[in-house]
Amino acid sequence: MKRPTVLWGLGLALLLLLALGMTLPRDRRNELNLTEFTAALNRGQVSTAVIVYQNGTAQVGGQLEDGRPYRTRTLAADPLLNLASLQQSGVTVSYLAPSRLSVLSVLSVALTVALIGGLIVLLMRGRQSGGSDAAGNFGKSKAAVISEGQIKLNFTDVAGCDEAKQDLQEVVDFLRHPEKYHQLGARIPHGVLLVGPPGSGKTLLAKAVAGEARVPYFSISGSDFVEMFVGVGAARVRDLFEQARKAAPCIVFIDEIDAVGRKRGMNMQGGNDEREQTLNQLLVEMDGFSSGQEVIILAATNRPDVLDAALLRPGRFDRQVVVDAPDVRGREQILRIHARKKPLDASVDLGVVARRTAGMVGADLENLLNEAALQAARSGRTRIVGRDVDEARDRVLMGPERRSLVVREADRKVTAYHEVGHALAAQLLPGADKAHKLTIVPRGRSLGSALYTPQDRMHHTRAALLDRICVALAGHAAEQIATGQVTTGAANDFQQATSIARRMVTEWGMSSVGQLALEQDSGSYLGYGPQQGAYSDHTAQAIDEEVSRILNGEFQRALDLLGEHAHVLYRLTDELVARESLSGEDVQTVLAGGTLPPLSPDLRPTETAAPTGKLTPGPA
Repeated sequence: MKRPTVLWGLGLALLLLLALGMTLPRDRRNELNLTEFTAALNRGQVSTAVIVYQNGTAQVGGQLEDGRPYRTRTLAADPLLNLASLQQSGVTVSYLAPSRLSVLSVLSVALTVALIGGLIVLLMRGRQSGGSDAAGNFGKSKAAVISEGQIKLNFTDVAGCDEAKQDLQEVVDFLRHPEKYHQLGARIPHGVLLVGPPGSGKTLLAKAVAGEARVPYFSISGSDFVEMFVGVGAARVRDLFEQARKAAPCIVFIDEIDAVGRKRGMNMQGGNDEREQTLNQLLVEMDGFSSGQEVIILAATNRPDVLDAALLRPGRFDRQVVVDAPDVRGREQILRIHARKKPLDASVDLGVVARRTAGMVGADLENLLNEAALQAARSGRTRIVGRDVDEARDRVLMGPERRSLVVREADRKVTAYHEVGHALAAQLLPGADKAHKLTIVPRGRSLGSALYTPQDRMHHTRAALLDRICVALAGHAAEQIATGQVTTGAANDFQQATSIARRMVTEWGMSSVGQLALEQDSGSYLGYGPQQGAYSDHTAQAIDEEVSRILNGEFQRALDLLGEHAHVLYRLTDELVARESLSGEDVQTVLAGGTLPPLSPDLRPTETAAPTGKLTPGPA
């Protein structure tokens, strides 16, 4: 056992014993106060008395006539202790010299004081040096070390980020053939920053680089550097880089580096803190790399805007590799990688799944196929079929079905009008994403939903954005056309429409207010998000008026569009109420004047509640 651990244990035990000795109550059963002793002496009940004089006091002890022990304390000059008087009372008297401290007592006290003082010194040294020598392994790096050849992952196991893999191929080549770069005097980047949304594959890509290069891999999180003791983080940074230099060539991966690399000087309490000391040590260590040292630092973050500028300058993290959300081709490749060990039925078209999962990153797609496998297992199937994937997507996006929820027939009808309004408007407007599924089965907090097949766009035109606003407000418009009144079910639609309209006015210059940037992100590094720009109250009023004009205009447009196709609205609503779910192809069939195939008996929806009323549909 290490000496600091032994000292800590011994000191703790002694402190516990001292505290126990100070807190234990003294045994006072045989003590007599002076009045009781005087009364017993006058009654002749005292048999023996042993008297010890010390520092002007007298301690008296002995036995009473009935054999009970006693003890008391009085002044040395007390007349009660007169030898002649005590002997006349029949008391056998003896005197003892005062006790002195033994050598053992002196050593015990000295050892206790020395251990307590040693503990205090160790704690003070631990706070100053990060505790690396005194308090265990506080100053040691917590990095997980994977030796050369243990990582079986390579670039073929990572999809959806071809550009990022091309940028990192140079790092792999340098680690494999460093002499090719050294003889030309080339300096390979010391640090590469991987930037992308959560779940986009930054950590996976870093492991793939280590697997391709076949070098040791040090992995640590930014939060592992910072502890409550001042100096611990800096000590861990020193230890990590010392290990990396010994293992070179190697890769050091720091995940979530924004936990330790945030801009300095943002401490609200003023002064320096542990995180800033850790960042300073990280900057010093990265500067200490020479051009001949074959250590590559990879770091990952989804908040590059909060990182300190000194961390991003040339010589440190001088390259940024963007690992963005994949496009439709990348999503299909990711799905094929995660589907390697899953038995997919021929009815599963991963290309279609990829088109319907716009915005999802690698972690979302992996979770989607995992949910599909769980759904197939719950249904007792040995292969994953198309409806398992559809159910998994609905479950991931909206939550599990709530079949036990009691929904009135009137509420189901209103929900159906609302969702059909969205889908019909999307089908009729050229710039809108087309719906591929409608459902009035409650999921999560929603009584129904319309799912779309988004298009991967690099730019959004004003006409396309207005179509999106019109589709968002079409559900509310459909309720008004069909029932003559509106409900509270459009709250989220209003939020989406208002957000798009306000950004059109304040960010994208798509209004009569002008081509101005009326919002800014200057406070986003503090976590507050976009901030209102510096503009007058008159401009703010103009913004509000323009946003209202856009929203009111698109709502009227939705009313006109659905009113013109009211017969399709009613037919689709009746079909949705009867079937509970419709596909995008069903919507197109009804819109073209066709008839849907009849429902088979085993696919008819179960009633969730007895009908309490039925809305009268409008004219066909």
